[in-house]
Amino acid sequence: MSEWKRAIVIGASGGIGGALADALEEEGIAVARFARSMTGDAHIDLEDEASIAAAAARIASGPAPDLVIVATGLLHDGEQGPEKAIDQLSPAWLARNFAVNAIGPALVAKHLLPLMPRTGKTIFAALSARVGSISDNRMGGWYGYRASKAALNQFIRTLAIEHKRRNDRSIVVALHPGTVDTALSRPFQGNVRPGGLFAADRAAVQLLDVLDGLRAPDSGKLFDWEGKEVQP
Repeated sequence: MSEWKRAIVIGASGGIGGALADALEEEGIAVARFARSMTGDAHIDLEDEASIAAAAARIASGPAPDLVIVATGLLHDGEQGPEKAIDQLSPAWLARNFAVNAIGPALVAKHLLPLMPRTGKTIFAALSARVGSISDNRMGGWYGYRASKAALNQFIRTLAIEHKRRNDRSIVVALHPGTVDTALSRPFQGNVRPGGLFAADRAAVQLLDVLDGLRAPDSGKLFDWEGKEVQP
């Protein structure tokens, strides 16, 4: 694993986020965990920019992070799930998808990228999804989730271009973890092919291995858990 010194994990109370933080700590890396469900200094709400700014101020008081992972996402909430057809479109649900899946990670980048070192290899990564790929969309449905993840992928590409001017060795990427056994995927696991459902700890190690192998020219792209680039 790369010699990261200080990592920030946003969404560390979730299945993948918690597993990522655990795996990093097992490697002796200092990890600061943040999540909406956490209290005190560990609290952050991606739907509230003031909360993100406050968390950034706390992070800025310590050593500069060279790894930031945004491990958050919204696919369903209570009775509300992904749309199966156009007649299920809801302005409020679409807006919430974009707020959590695209705008929130972009605002985290707004406040945390300036705190990262200006030299050396740094990584800012956000969990995305293959279903955000426009060219790979062959089944339709899931309007809000697909569109918001596609928007996140565009944010990542644009952030990578700008941040490269600050640090030419920086890497800003999106990650597709596959289908992981978490609360986010649980209602849809019946459709997963045999062997296609990953435990959170396995997914975390796979993603960290991918990040460890990335180089500056990879910035701005979306990679799956095997390190293969997913086309937009």
